[in-house]
Amino acid sequence: MKVNIWSDVRCPFCYVGKKKFEKALENFPQAENIEVVWHSFQLDPDLETQPDRDPYEFFSEIKGISTEQAKAMHEHAKNAGREAGIEFNFDNSKIANSYKAHLLIQLAKQKGVADAMEEALFKAQFIDAENIDDESTLLKVATSMGITEEDAKKAFNSDELSHAVAQDGLMARQLGINAVPFFVFNDKYGVSGAQQPEHFLEVLTKSYEEFSAGDKGLQIISSGESCDADGNCN
Repeated sequence: MKVNIWSDVRCPFCYVGKKKFEKALENFPQAENIEVVWHSFQLDPDLETQPDRDPYEFFSEIKGISTEQAKAMHEHAKNAGREAGIEFNFDNSKIANSYKAHLLIQLAKQKGVADAMEEALFKAQFIDAENIDDESTLLKVATSMGITEEDAKKAFNSDELSHAVAQDGLMARQLGINAVPFFVFNDKYGVSGAQQPEHFLEVLTKSYEEFSAGDKGLQIISSGESCDADGNCN
């Protein structure tokens, strides 16, 4: 059974959602029969990479709030991260466009290592505070999981992979997805946001029971913490 996930590696709640979904899978008896398919959803395509900017000042500027308010909003995400076993390093995070990272994710899908790529890019962005728009950083990530440097370099200028990123975005719009993370179970149940593992497990169980009958359709059954297309995380 497929679980399709729309995500952006710039979205802290996407990382939280990934960890909580994985926790649910650990407790799901048929986990070996679940195929996870990652899809690109770029939150801010026009974002200018500014790795030297203070992340809180940048956030307060684009949101029109104080630096103190910006830090408080990030603290909420930090707490959500700790609950999922993540120690977010927002203090040193880099302001970086995620488009090249999405190209690598599409390449990783072709190579069968998409999940590992997602994890590595989340770690680069949120824990190691690296610039995920920097090609040398991305090449290091790619080669760490067996992708050749040559293939990774080609990815940055690939029309095929660029089309795949665009197609994922189009599919999201067609499904009415406007915030991530977003999970679709067996093309029937849509779950929005970083839900608790217990909720993911409940939907996994229900959708898997119906899987053998070929029941199809889509309905959004819940909403949780997420980041929307304007970069608002709550």
